Amino acid sequence: MRIVAVNGSPRKGWNTEKILQRALDGAQSVGAEVEMLQLYAQPFKGCISCFACKRKGNSTGGMCTFRDALTPLLEKVRTADAFIIGSPVYFGAPTGMVRSFLERLMFPVDTYLVDGEGKRVKVLHDTTPSAIIYTMNCPDWLMRQVDYPKLLGSSAEEMARLFGYCETLYACDTYQFSDYDRYDCNMFSKEDKARQRDTHLPIDLQNAFELGRRLAIMAEEAST
Repeated sequence: MRIVAVNGSPRKGWNTEKILQRALDGAQSVGAEVEMLQLYAQPFKGCISCFACKRKGNSTGGMCTFRDALTPLLEKVRTADAFIIGSPVYFGAPTGMVRSFLERLMFPVDTYLVDGEGKRVKVLHDTTPSAIIYTMNCPDWLMRQVDYPKLLGSSAEEMARLFGYCETLYACDTYQFSDYDRYDCNMFSKEDKARQRDTHLPIDLQNAFELGRRLAIMAEEAST
């Protein structure tokens, strides 16, 4: 059983990667083989609308036919038993790199076909459990006030439709700078931020561990 995580943050070793790694630790705790993939290490494009995956009689198998540095990552995600995507939230959305990645991942496994009952036909019929982890600077109450779950929820809904299962984990009020005194950011209290990091980050990490463990168990059950 193999589970991969895709780090969609440009900052290696920070909040998103830390939480993703803890999710992989959870998967590994129940016997999964795990791997972290670094999205920002790859120069790639989003969907180029070639429509090769929609041509009649195509043999793409739901893989994007445009080949570039992203292709090996897409292959690892598509052949994994479960996968997790992590992204910071920029202006109410995942990073541009994550959005481009999702285009290349999801569009080829979607179709423009409907069955006799008018339901969308899928390329994939087996379930590949998936999850999205979002990290953000704003606190939980503000995230819900501006309705981030609705803004961010469409990607998880599409992943659930296409891959059979997807859940979302939000990590709020993250510690953004290594030294707050170096930046113009007086809307934040570095003391409050440090306190939040010390008290709530361990909860986020534990939630991620349980998420990874849960996905691994689901993947194992789906394969039997």
